[in-house]
Amino acid sequence: MLVPVYRPGDRLPPLVTDLTAALPGASVLVVDDGSGPAAAGVLAAARDRGATVLRRRVNRGKGVVLRTGFRYATSHRPGADVVCVDADGQHRVADVVRVADRMRDTGAATLGVRRFDGDVPARSRFGNEATRAAFRLATGRDVRDTQTGLRAYPAGLIGWLTTVPGDRFEYEMNVLLHAVREGLPVEQVDIATHYHAGNSGSHFSALADSVRIYRPLVGFAARRLLSFAPVEPDRADVEVTSSRTAARIT
Repeated sequence: MLVPVYRPGDRLPPLVTDLTAALPGASVLVVDDGSGPAAAGVLAAARDRGATVLRRRVNRGKGVVLRTGFRYATSHRPGADVVCVDADGQHRVADVVRVADRMRDTGAATLGVRRFDGDVPARSRFGNEATRAAFRLATGRDVRDTQTGLRAYPAGLIGWLTTVPGDRFEYEMNVLLHAVREGLPVEQVDIATHYHAGNSGSHFSALADSVRIYRPLVGFAARRLLSFAPVEPDRADVEVTSSRTAARIT
């Protein structure tokens, strides 16, 4: 289980407890993105509840943190699947289990797709609808939530994930674009979403990070138009496997 954090709040330690209780045998890896001394207490509490905690000295962005976690997984838990979970309390543990189970059943990368109905901040609802439409137009695939932080990856993809570019929020978009380019399947599971205090804990910059996300999407669309050809896999050697005999989630 990989939990990227930046300036984590008090929800992180209970999340570690809930995940380890619901998934016996699972390990939780928390990677901090240069939060500084102020986060020491919360991270220590997460460690006390059984998490492994890695800390970067300088804030580099979510993409860097995720790749750090994937590299750690390849070194310390080779052959194990990885599930990424946000630390802000949006994801129910039951949904984490459902997403992980779908990944294990299908052997494919699996997204926990948020339902943008009910009490959802307007900017989140509009942003998701716009990005979904743009992604479908550029790739021909309908991914209902391109920026979800709940993602399960089979063991066979972990090394590949360390090669995907992008240092900040654009990394998660790049993962999907590279999956399309290489012909990799992506599963989707509907999940509930809880926004706390209007999603005030989010570190997403509406302007700067939106530009970062749309830049690779526009580039992908431009290359596809110039080629005048359907998207074909260019890495036939990618083998997707799942650690079915290992721990359920790492």
